[in-house]
Amino acid sequence: MHSDLAPSDPGAALPFTLTPFLTATTLLWSRTPLFYGTGADLGLDSGAPALNTKHTHYFTGRSDNFDSNVPASTNPNNARFDPEGIRVSRDSKSVFISDEYGPYVYQFDRTTGRRLKAFTLPSELTVTNLSPVGDTEISGNTSGRVANKGMEGLAITPDGTTLVGIMQAPLLQDGGATIRIVTIDIATGTAHEYAYTLATGSGVSEIVAVNAHEFLVDERDGKGLGDNSAAAAKTLYKIDLAGAQDVSNLSGSTNLAPVAVRKTPFLDVVKALTDHGIDVRHIPAKLEGLAFGPNIVVNGVTKHTLYVVNDNDFTATTTVTVGGAAATVDNPNQIFVFAFDSMDLSGFVPQQIKAFSPLCSDDREEEDNGEHFNHHNR
Repeated sequence: MHSDLAPSDPGAALPFTLTPFLTATTLLWSRTPLFYGTGADLGLDSGAPALNTKHTHYFTGRSDNFDSNVPASTNPNNARFDPEGIRVSRDSKSVFISDEYGPYVYQFDRTTGRRLKAFTLPSELTVTNLSPVGDTEISGNTSGRVANKGMEGLAITPDGTTLVGIMQAPLLQDGGATIRIVTIDIATGTAHEYAYTLATGSGVSEIVAVNAHEFLVDERDGKGLGDNSAAAAKTLYKIDLAGAQDVSNLSGSTNLAPVAVRKTPFLDVVKALTDHGIDVRHIPAKLEGLAFGPNIVVNGVTKHTLYVVNDNDFTATTTVTVGGAAATVDNPNQIFVFAFDSMDLSGFVPQQIKAFSPLCSDDREEEDNGEHFNHHNR
């Protein structure tokens, strides 16, 4: 995906329009063989992609693509993979992607799509009863992530050394309204866990780094365009992990909530959009992506930009009902751009990324003949 900045229409709030366009598609794959579902009892064919070769095994979104003989949802040899968060490495040669099935956090070569590393996440995130049906998987487990609500968000610190993942919902053993944040040292795989308490009980979709220890968290409901309802709660909160207590050895919302990280409201997205004339029924239900963009100049003042993007679940149209009358409307992926200055978000440090050259990845492809599997230390 690429975007061009162009002068905006007269009277627009920001001095540009954003025109995203697709430049290429990179399929994600593993050199290590992966497990695929047979499709038995599901009325499906095998889950193994026809594109697979002897040394190329593609990840897919098929929920039955797991090894039933290994009772661990975080088994890195499972082919099922539902990407949620993505961040670019400091050297720009690779990307880190989090997923909600495992949960998993993998590193992939940015040019070829080959998996380079699988990080081992804390065992308390894992479920041991696996099923391609979400409700069955939930009912068969007493601990671990809720089905389809795994590691929904992923951040990387500006210096490129640490990944910060956040779960969408409380773990089964935790309950309540407190979810977990997991930090991962990229070089060593060392992991730490922190608690975050939801303000609305709705869930978290994304996290982005402000600096080495402060982050913005996207907490939202599921209301809005795509749900045929009115958006109500979609707020970005600023949190600080400095001095926060590691909760790796704690369990249950009652124990986690008292040591949850500090949070302060940063942006009420629903209010900001309605203030600019967007109806609450046309605000996307699933605002799930955050990224800082380039600086711009507004009235002679340099400002930073923050991009907020939705997930339309591949549904091109949806229904909106107003006053009892239903209408079919477009349901595209949308990008909303907000501007802020240093006073709005003190301590902001942009991520440092080297210029990307696709040819750079070929050298590492020759040097690295296998995939690395990190074990976390706490």
